[in-house]
Amino acid sequence: MLDLAGHLHEWVEEGRDFAVATVVAVGGSAPRPPGAALAVSADGTAIGSVSGGCVEGAVYDLCLQVLQDGKTRVERFGYSDEDAFAVGLTCGGTIDIMITPFEAGRTEAAALSAALSAAARGEPVALARVVHGPAGLLGRAVLVRPSEARWGSPRTESGGGTHEGGLGGDPDLDRTAIAQARALLDAGRTGTIQISASGARWGSPRTESGGGSHCPGGLTLLVESAVPPPRMIVFGAIDFAAALVRAGKFLGYHVTVCDARPVFATRVRFPEADEIVVDWPHRYLASTDTDGRTVLCVLTHDAKFDIPLLTEALRLPVAYVGAMGSRRTHEDRDRRLREAGLSERELARLRSPIGLDLGARTPEETALSIAAEIVAARHGGTGRPLTGSDTPIHRDERVAGQLPQPV
Repeated sequence: MLDLAGHLHEWVEEGRDFAVATVVAVGGSAPRPPGAALAVSADGTAIGSVSGGCVEGAVYDLCLQVLQDGKTRVERFGYSDEDAFAVGLTCGGTIDIMITPFEAGRTEAAALSAALSAAARGEPVALARVVHGPAGLLGRAVLVRPSEARWGSPRTESGGGTHEGGLGGDPDLDRTAIAQARALLDAGRTGTIQISASGARWGSPRTESGGGSHCPGGLTLLVESAVPPPRMIVFGAIDFAAALVRAGKFLGYHVTVCDARPVFATRVRFPEADEIVVDWPHRYLASTDTDGRTVLCVLTHDAKFDIPLLTEALRLPVAYVGAMGSRRTHEDRDRRLREAGLSERELARLRSPIGLDLGARTPEETALSIAAEIVAARHGGTGRPLTGSDTPIHRDERVAGQLPQPV
């Protein structure tokens, strides 16, 4: 739902009633991940998508129904021969969708409104909602802010402190849900958490990250995280870098170009970059913020830049480190990095020569091969053709949105 925050915040400000359908679990091959949403206002306006088209008509009708009766519900859509071309998923997967009405007087409205407002302003925030559990708690929501100053801005304390709303149970339930949701937010992830309880009363809940089985008597929460875009830092202001900047922006990265040569690191040459930095690459990398989502692309192709830069990069907990060069260049680079003291484990993190084997020649083709390798590394893809492959098209994430069978 937070991916529609800009539009939905405007609807809230305009006083519109609307319903939001959110993917809360997926199974098998499904086109949209948990958190993807479609919203329908009272006048019939629709924004967003939950399935790439195959069940959108049925979900649209459910949103209108929820707007009429005000009841939150979870519906499952899946493939079957008889309804494959009606409302089923012809791709063979299943999706569970929660449809929630937004009306100003509802219990969860304040938390939802605050989450939409924060996400629309670009503030890091997570929204945890009950998607499986007692009927009276379905759709209950709590907003969570980061545990510390990170994501490039200090923690917000206004408007309710570090969290708002609640799940309507024992205070221990809220505390546990908030702690687990904040962990996902700090990692910049969207996923589900399970909270179990013993007896008729909420006790000291046990939480388990990840999808899978549901603890009897407990809750399943979908946690949607809205965080600033991940960083791509491109070192080396060459023509290949200009093409990679465009690819990085297309993939949703905040892209920085860094080069020690001011004549090449210019806005004229890189108009689409978010930042252009003139500095020695290793010095800039040591002084800038990176995290587990950051990708580093070393296109300098010069040992005096590459070796100190990669010595720094391969010791950082980033998502991807790739370096351009021929196989001969790689062998020389590998030798120099060993001499600089890097371990086998650190060297194993280096993607060199950078990119997948696409037979790329032009800067644009090379950027595509690098971008493809980054996507494959992010999601555990093989980089091999899907034709003739028996691997899943859509892999489960480490924290996947999976629900138990409806009861």
